[in-house]
Amino acid sequence: MSTLPASTPNILLVDDSRDGLLVRRALLEELGYSVQIAINGEEGLKLFESSNFDVVVTDYRMPRMDGRQLIERIRQLDPNARVIMLSGFVEPLGLTEQNTGANAVIAKTSNEAAHLVRSVKRLVNRGARKPPASQNNPSPRVRAANG
Repeated sequence: MSTLPASTPNILLVDDSRDGLLVRRALLEELGYSVQIAINGEEGLKLFESSNFDVVVTDYRMPRMDGRQLIERIRQLDPNARVIMLSGFVEPLGLTEQNTGANAVIAKTSNEAAHLVRSVKRLVNRGARKPPASQNNPSPRVRAANG
């Protein structure tokens, strides 16, 4: 009963918590997504540069390169990338889509899984549409579905 596109969407999960990565990967794979994981921002950036991802999900607090820095680097490579930021500090730090550069910001709470699934589905479906012609980007980051 899934509403996934014909091709399997590819998701990149970035978090310095292995347990968090494994739980989120299991959840998304159970829904039919292909999931790759990275244990820090630098590894996530390398994977992003070498593969096409429909959605990137990143933690906020990580050593060396935090989620905000990762999103900034991803946006330099692909301004149209779809990114979700997770954090246990959304409220205290006032994290929003506007100040993080993410398409969605999700608090690590008991409702995280439901919010993550909803946001991933929304962003994957958004990616199925063709971008305006003015966003003609010769970068290899452009999804095959857009070409």
